[in-house]
Amino acid sequence: MTDHARRALLGGAAVTLAAGASGLAGGRAAQAAEPGCPQPAGPVTVGRDDPRYRSLVGRGYNRRFEGRPDHVRVVGSTRDVMRAVEDAVRAGKKIAVRSGGHCFEDFVDGPSVQVIIDLSGMTGVSFDRERNAFAVEAGATLGDVYRRLYTHWGVTIPAGTNPLVGVGGHVQGAGYGTLCRLHGLTVDHLYAVEVVVVDRTGRARVVVATREPSDPDHDLWWAHTGGGGGNFGVVTRYWFRSPGARGSDPSGLLPRPPSTVLQFTLDWSWEDLDRGDDPDFLRLLRNYGTWAERNAGAGTPNAALYSEFALSSRPLPNVTMAGQVSLDSGAHRPLDDLLSALHQDIGARPGRTVTTMPWLTAMTHGLADEPGPVYRVKIKSGLPRRGFTDRQIAAIHRHLTRTDVPHVGGLLSVNTFGGKVNTVAPEATAMPHRDSVLILAYVVGWQDASQDASQLAWIRELYADVYRDTGGVPASDGAFVNYPDSDLADPRHNTSRTPWHALYYKGSYTRLQRIKARWDPRNVFTHGLGIKPR
Repeated sequence: MTDHARRALLGGAAVTLAAGASGLAGGRAAQAAEPGCPQPAGPVTVGRDDPRYRSLVGRGYNRRFEGRPDHVRVVGSTRDVMRAVEDAVRAGKKIAVRSGGHCFEDFVDGPSVQVIIDLSGMTGVSFDRERNAFAVEAGATLGDVYRRLYTHWGVTIPAGTNPLVGVGGHVQGAGYGTLCRLHGLTVDHLYAVEVVVVDRTGRARVVVATREPSDPDHDLWWAHTGGGGGNFGVVTRYWFRSPGARGSDPSGLLPRPPSTVLQFTLDWSWEDLDRGDDPDFLRLLRNYGTWAERNAGAGTPNAALYSEFALSSRPLPNVTMAGQVSLDSGAHRPLDDLLSALHQDIGARPGRTVTTMPWLTAMTHGLADEPGPVYRVKIKSGLPRRGFTDRQIAAIHRHLTRTDVPHVGGLLSVNTFGGKVNTVAPEATAMPHRDSVLILAYVVGWQDASQDASQLAWIRELYADVYRDTGGVPASDGAFVNYPDSDLADPRHNTSRTPWHALYYKGSYTRLQRIKARWDPRNVFTHGLGIKPR
């Protein structure tokens, strides 16, 4: 795994991954083709004997899970999705849907999945004048969306750092990235969602739900603002328009990103950080948490800085912070303030790389490389409302420097959060964590299946040790649904009195259950951490 995977699993590159696969996404309702217009791709049914089968089934990000569905249905329109869903329901087949293909659990590539609906060809991005909002088909990648929104209209949505992540599930889990501290979560700009749902008779139909309070289907929109993928139906399109946006000029309906950004990397060597009885590592992580607490407010210059602190396990030589400052001018000041805070009372100094580049170039390359589907991966998460305690930092240090587990390719990515995110009321969306200052991704990746037990044990022991005082899970803070972790539903790993759904949804779960019962009464769309109908 080593350095390549460490870079690939930096925060947003890994953290925005989860629901891209488990999120149910699709495309726009099919329209009669005009003369001379190209027909949409699909539908195509690819069975086990088809030479394309292995390529389509093997698109999953996490090689721990390799399913063998009866077939893959490649679709090109909402009408195709409706037919695929009805066919599967009629045949009694379990459905999963793939958008970008990034999932940390077996929600798509699991042994119980019999039909995969593949949405990778549904990538349209356009301006819908009727709804005065930007329409994005849920099979598009973040790179597609950034490029098209910006080049045509000069706007963007505040979403993840990995351009290969699919929009489909990323949005349903709330979506965050480099601009979230300035502009909020992706779902804070979601105006409407188009969903293929299944009624009690097994009939599929299309519903468009909006954020308008007067919309009788408003609850279905709300469920897709952080309720997680794979729960209510197949999303076939999103519409985005910022709350409070006025007029009909598309260039004023979503945030305008900076023309240029300052992108930085800071590397501290483990050798420098780990010397003596009171290593600088402890103070460095404490200082970072303190900075995050002090700079979690919206509207300050430092809200323009986003960073991902990847604390890699030894024997990797360095821990690395990568980040971006989204300002057209004065971009060095937030970085200088961060460095000043990090260096408080420590002697170790990082190697520093700073580059100024056009915003679109930065976002279509991402903060980290994508490793491809070659690793076996496990992730865990946290959304702390303050920095780490000294006991937690000592636990993190202890596990990152262990020598009794061979070939560990693990890290803890500590990413900035808050800012504009925390100005939204917790009940306004299904994503309730509106007072967190950091978002954490505990990640381990490896290639050899024979190491499954040791690698899983390492990350479980790290997580349990950090949250020893709250039953081995972040019961007082919560977890991020786009980093699905089935261990949270396992009493062997969650010994707290806080169930998995409270970690992800807090008090929103009861409402989500009611919505589930209304829109998916047959529980067609389900997985290992699926919302149960009330």
